[in-house]
Amino acid sequence: MLAQPIGKKLDWKKFLSHEWVVRNIPFFLFLAVLAVLYIYNGHYADKITRKIGATEKHIKELEYEYKTIKSEVIFRSKASELVKAVEPLGLKELTVAPVLLDSTIAKAP
Repeated sequence: MLAQPIGKKLDWKKFLSHEWVVRNIPFFLFLAVLAVLYIYNGHYADKITRKIGATEKHIKELEYEYKTIKSEVIFRSKASELVKAVEPLGLKELTVAPVLLDSTIAKAP
């Protein structure tokens, strides 16, 4: 094992001196800002993840609602259902072909 000089053994003490600490205050502040940004980024990512989950759940509910309403519209637009719906209004289904009015016939003066 190599022997270290006595002077090298005490070099770590200069890192704890007042002068060294004061000289490195900007670096410590930089590290503190980085730590705050890192924590903020973690919280922001969690918030975005929760929002995405809530939005996906809301979209799924809207899809179910859309499918339900669409099936109701298709059911109500059947001919038999339309007849039932307009019966209280006094309307009835035609049993004969409708009369066509032709406006292209020459008018007599």
